[in-house]
Amino acid sequence: MSGRREDVTLDETMRQSGVTMPTLSGVGERVGVGDGDGAAATAALTVLDAETAQLVHLAALLAGGSEAAIREALAAAASQVRATWVEEVILQTYLFAGFPRALNAAREWRRISGRPAPTVDGDAIDDPAERLARGEATCATVYGRFYERLRVNIADLHPALDQWMIEEGYGKVLSRAPLDLARRELCIVAACAIARQDRQLHSHLHGALHAGASAAVVSETLAVVAALLDEDDVRRYQGLWARVQGK
Repeated sequence: MSGRREDVTLDETMRQSGVTMPTLSGVGERVGVGDGDGAAATAALTVLDAETAQLVHLAALLAGGSEAAIREALAAAASQVRATWVEEVILQTYLFAGFPRALNAAREWRRISGRPAPTVDGDAIDDPAERLARGEATCATVYGRFYERLRVNIADLHPALDQWMIEEGYGKVLSRAPLDLARRELCIVAACAIARQDRQLHSHLHGALHAGASAAVVSETLAVVAALLDEDDVRRYQGLWARVQGK
């Protein structure tokens, strides 16, 4: 795979892409959501701050990087990203890259960070009715006007996939409180890009906008991941992103 490098650090990536990283101002701001096809009506994530960029870089490597690259990214994240965010991205990795990668990442994170696992998951959404309701609401936010069509299309593949998508994916995992939906979507964009899942990348480019990230932030997210990809992948994703924006 010519052009793809897993040993590129975030600083190298941003220098290569020409994006200037801002400071941490604005981190943790409340992010609004929308239901249209463009940016959320109350979009609040208008700057890709350094902490979020590091999280996005980590998310990409968790989904498609080597063990050595993941260890390096986790070590950087341990001093630059709040631990709750790192753990939420590790947890959601199983949805996009499988349990083995999520388990291995969690094991390395415990070793590198020295942070013990909680004895109780205080952010779990265990009530089935609440999980379903939150899953439907979160999925509807991500897909906007495409939501109803999505449900029909997935149920046509298999009703179990539709149920698992809503209750497991969007309800149990992506509706967890410690990480806002806009940043989750940016991390999903990174995971889909490095995994070359173009159809899902297309959906979550829309989803990041729907969840409250600005178009500039999504563009910078793609720039963060670009140095980890083949040149052909980068060109293809740039075209895909242009189509999402209606260009």
